[in-house]
Amino acid sequence: MALRVPAIPFTFIAHTLGIAALVLVLVWNIHFRGGFAWEATNKNLIFNLHPLLMLLGLILLGGEAIISYKSLPLKKQVKKLIHLVLHALALALGIIGIYAAFKNHNESGIANLYSLHSWIGIGVIVLYGIQWIYGFLTFFYPGGSPTLRSETMPWHVVFGLLVYVLAVANASLGFLEKLTFLENSGVAKFGSEAFLVNFTALTTILFGAFVVISVLSEAPAPIEDDHSYSSI
Repeated sequence: MALRVPAIPFTFIAHTLGIAALVLVLVWNIHFRGGFAWEATNKNLIFNLHPLLMLLGLILLGGEAIISYKSLPLKKQVKKLIHLVLHALALALGIIGIYAAFKNHNESGIANLYSLHSWIGIGVIVLYGIQWIYGFLTFFYPGGSPTLRSETMPWHVVFGLLVYVLAVANASLGFLEKLTFLENSGVAKFGSEAFLVNFTALTTILFGAFVVISVLSEAPAPIEDDHSYSSI
């Protein structure tokens, strides 16, 4: 059941929080962690790509993909295309972000997949991929029957939200894990970098929360077109 409030104001708040989270993660990795690199003697520069790409991909673009389908007052086919493309970009950046973490570990002699964050991360990217493939085949091309689409749409929405919430939760777990490692290596527990990382995590959580709220709110009146197959 939708909340009896318009979704648009919540999407503006989400956009603001998303920009803030991106700025914070850039400041953290450039100012405190030395920047980014794909090939470097300092392997930490390779790892720095991981939080940036995961945040930009699965969290921000993934959230924008969800918001776009709910809140844009466009024809359904246009919204479906925007939704599909943004999720595809999110998935691609997420895969590259995970690869960056593996690349850093392999070149640094660090074991892979030893933490809860890494286990959940692999699960999220797999579920995200399954969700995208199913959405593409059923709702875009070649497209399922009207009955199949109408019956599975609620499950597609619920499953997508669950995967997204899990991604946001795992991002928070990743910030905590990385900050714990840094503090054990000498970063001050009440220093500016620690506060910055914690604020980045909080901003990420708030962004995810407003994405979910926007989905539960009332969408603007859609522009009907000849290709719409149902009222869902």
